[in-house]
Order: sequence, then C-alpha cells, then structure tokens
Amino acid sequence: MRITVDPDLCDGFGLCDGHAPDLFDLDDDGYATEKGDGTVPDGQEAAARRAIAGCPAHAIVESAG
Repeated sequence: MRITVDPDLCDGFGLCDGHAPDLFDLDDDGYATEKGDGTVPDGQEAAARRAIAGCPAHAIVESAG
C-alpha cells in the first residue's frame, strides 16, 4: 500500500498526522506530505486508512504499492 498527499487539496488541518504520525510530515503551517515515497510499512495500513478517511479535504489517496 502507498499513500500520496495532493498538495493542491491539502488545507493544513493536520488530522492525518494525528491518525498516523509515522506516515506524514507537517510543515510549519500544518500542510502534509507523505514520508519517504509514501510506502506504508506493514502493520500501519489501518492507521493510513484512518488518515485517508479522516482528511476533511480528501487530499490523501491510496494506491497499490
């Protein structure tokens, strides 16, 4: 599983980091980027899906990987 944050959609709520802090980096304004290449480590898929579902801007997408 891989995740990607669309920077054009991210509104800086930072909720993704609350759900899955190991998967996201936030800048000083709260805008998110995926860590590394977005690959979700084994055992963190549920946290990634919570982050996807909890993003009010729908800025996080899942892709196979």
